[in-house]
Amino acid sequence: MRSSNPVFSRRGFTRGNEYAGFGAQGAPGAQQGNPFGAPGANPYARNPYEQPQPQGRPLTPDEMERMYAGPAAGPAQTGRMTIDDVVARTAMTLGLVVVGAVLGWTVLPHQYGLAVGSALIAFVLAMVQNFKRRPVPALILGYAVFEGVFLGVISRMYNEAWQGAPVQAVLGTMAVFAGMLIAYRTRLIRVTARYQRIGLAIAVGFVLALFANLLFYAFGSSNGLGLTTGGLGIVFCLLGIGLGAFFLSLDFKQIEDGIRYGAPQQESWLAAFGLTLSLVWIYLELLRLIAILRD
Repeated sequence: MRSSNPVFSRRGFTRGNEYAGFGAQGAPGAQQGNPFGAPGANPYARNPYEQPQPQGRPLTPDEMERMYAGPAAGPAQTGRMTIDDVVARTAMTLGLVVVGAVLGWTVLPHQYGLAVGSALIAFVLAMVQNFKRRPVPALILGYAVFEGVFLGVISRMYNEAWQGAPVQAVLGTMAVFAGMLIAYRTRLIRVTARYQRIGLAIAVGFVLALFANLLFYAFGSSNGLGLTTGGLGIVFCLLGIGLGAFFLSLDFKQIEDGIRYGAPQQESWLAAFGLTLSLVWIYLELLRLIAILRD
């Protein structure tokens, strides 16, 4: 399984028949729609419930009868990812984000330099995880803690300027998550390769615009490109929230494909990581939108 979040673009989708997949594009014998490739091309493609056959002779009727009478293999025996794994690990990462946020809000208020430092550490941990072949829980959990500290300090700042803004942003983030989950489950949204290409192209343009805005700030413009105030700021924030919702839909597709095609259990850490990144993105964009609207 590969993370669909833009920060993990190296692990992103490749094009399949209709839906985006995760396997090597053009892999010989790859099954269309199966992101884990074909038997022999990918170790995840082997049926986890298949019983090994003794070498050199076929199974006897008695041996086959004993196999059929035995208990079915479950996720704990096969080491395959389940929705429970994703939920548990997402709860852990989000829980640590909350712990870090409480620390930043109550113990480290007005420590804006520390908040920026925490954000940089969280970014570095995310990048290190990106270049790892396998998910490293310590990196993911460390990211959650430092990102939480950053969010706590920033949220306290927003709350002092716009009372109740963080609570409104949290409720809005939950609403976006629930709406996207319902839309995905009812197939109002279908994650196709074309859908992904368009969304990621918009995301690249969004990030470039943010970078240009920072450059204008750095060289003395008091309002940058005007992306943080007024009507243009509102439109830009709404676009950012829409992109966050787009990232969530890719995360949902990643989880669905991982469970369907037997991704290893440890890949649930990447699914949790992607969900956490998307939710943090949406929360920050909602904070900015609320501040602009209340000004």
